Amino acid sequence: MALQFGIDILLQNDPIWKKDRIAMLTNDAARTSSGVISRLALKAAGFNISTIFSPEHGINTIGEDGALMKDGFDIITGLPIISLYGEKYMPSADDLKDIDILLFDVPDAGTRFYTYLWSMTYWVEAAAKYNKQVIILDRPNPLGGNLALSEGPMLDESITSFIGRFNIPVKHQCTLGELALYFNTVQDWNANLTVIQCAGWDRAQLFFDWNQKWINPSPALQNIEATILYPGLCFFEATNLSVGRGTSYSFEWIGAPWLKQKEIMMMAHNMLGEDYKLEPINLAIQVGDETSTFKGIRMKVKDPYHYPAVMNGLLLLKLIKDLHPNDFKWMPYPTNANPSGENHLSLLLGIQNAEQLFELPLKDWLQNCIKIIKVRNWSITIAPYLLYE
Repeated sequence: MALQFGIDILLQNDPIWKKDRIAMLTNDAARTSSGVISRLALKAAGFNISTIFSPEHGINTIGEDGALMKDGFDIITGLPIISLYGEKYMPSADDLKDIDILLFDVPDAGTRFYTYLWSMTYWVEAAAKYNKQVIILDRPNPLGGNLALSEGPMLDESITSFIGRFNIPVKHQCTLGELALYFNTVQDWNANLTVIQCAGWDRAQLFFDWNQKWINPSPALQNIEATILYPGLCFFEATNLSVGRGTSYSFEWIGAPWLKQKEIMMMAHNMLGEDYKLEPINLAIQVGDETSTFKGIRMKVKDPYHYPAVMNGLLLLKLIKDLHPNDFKWMPYPTNANPSGENHLSLLLGIQNAEQLFELPLKDWLQNCIKIIKVRNWSITIAPYLLYE
């Protein structure tokens, strides 16, 4: 059976709420299985969409990472756009005063610190707060749904943020529809929530099996290969290494002018075995007003269906830090959600004092890291909310 997204299933039906006043949280990456932008397809089918809301990166998905997104106007539908990655994350009572239905269709990247997930939670919470019906148009997780591949750490809720609002693993292996059902219950929102499921997807399938063209959900995730590496390489945002933003290799590559390429490749091969194919590559990176040559390593995952992205990314970070004691530095990562950029590694990992973990000797670090990454109970916790086999 060919894959159909929630938007495809909705378009095949004629729901009684079709003519109700609909607000839609979406972006240009949300498409039908035939490639039509979701909000355009719904307008053409006669759905009464009156207001558009957009997440991080804006309606066109090209806004810079962490940059404030302003309200605007949607040239595709002729509707106003209210940003939920600007001055607020949740729509206000005034935003929704003339709205009956909150509709959500945004693709995800399968990782806790990818913010579309948290925009979805504020959307469901708003529906509960303002007594609106909320409908999630579900999509498969591009990293698959095999819960055996879930990786922590679980989130310490003493350090919640917009890259980690509630306690789930870094690599959760769920769809946003499943997580909407989960949070609606465990957070006691009890919103009037409906999830329109996908058809033709099972949990063993990654994006490679969808028979779909890749659509960038955000500027730096330019292909599925980068998205597979992202749960482990995003931790480098908290360092003075580059992850290749602004190049053709974002999140497929890490580098710095001082990186010892050969030594790192040898150590990574010895520690990580055959998980990666590693290639040395030099790139010109814009840093402020200057362009510098960065020595880097490009990574290609050999078996994406069984790849421990978080563990491998953290191990690579530990090896690079230990091999470059004079050059490696932890760095702030300012965003609209965290203007100072401080504590970024802890916010990504979801644990307090994350930088201190990397001060341990490699053997002790490895034992601690393996312990905090295992999430055996997640498959039991999430089981009542799963929609696919």
